[in-house]
Formats: sequence, C-alpha cells, structure tokens
Amino acid sequence: MNWTSLESAEQIDDIKHQQGFNLIFKHSTRCSISMMVKKRFELDWDKLPGDLPIYFLDLIKYRELSAKIANDFQVHHESPQLLLIKDGECILDLSHGEVSVEEAMSVLV
Repeated sequence: MNWTSLESAEQIDDIKHQQGFNLIFKHSTRCSISMMVKKRFELDWDKLPGDLPIYFLDLIKYRELSAKIANDFQVHHESPQLLLIKDGECILDLSHGEVSVEEAMSVLV
C-alpha cells in the first residue's frame, strides 16, 4: 500500500463528498511518538482492503489542512490521529496508542 499525501483543501473536500471509506492519518514529523505509531501502523496495513484510499497529512507542513479536517469532520485535533471516513462522515477517530489497523478493521468489516 502507499500513502496519498494530503496537500490541498480540495483533496479534503473530495474526501468529504466521496461515497465509501477513506482513511486519514495525521502525523507530526517532529514527534517521536507519532513516528512510532506511524511505523506500527505501516507494519500491519497490508491487512486493510487494497482499494481503501489512505491519506497522509504532514501536520508541520500543512497546519491549515489539519484545522480544516477538524472542522469538516467535527473532530478534535490530535497527533498522531487516525480518522476513518465513510460517505463523508468520520465514523472512527483514534489517537496516540489507540491507532491501529485492527481498530480500523473492526469498523470496516
């Protein structure tokens, strides 16, 4: 699997209007905890459906997009944070040690 970088407000708008599932991983490139959670997630992400769009947001580089995500999907900003979006609505919001492929899969199945 590969990350799709979130770099524009238009991408977030597209996710908001898509049918089906999308996954957003918000990551602080300056935080060792966030780096550890990201690596752990990547070790298991082959268990996710192959057609699931997986987006990566660099919070340091794109702070304004993090604020838009929080507003559009009505979640509190956290880092690291995993959001599972279904039909434009956030149905799963995990942060820090909660972030896992298993938790995402429990909602996807």
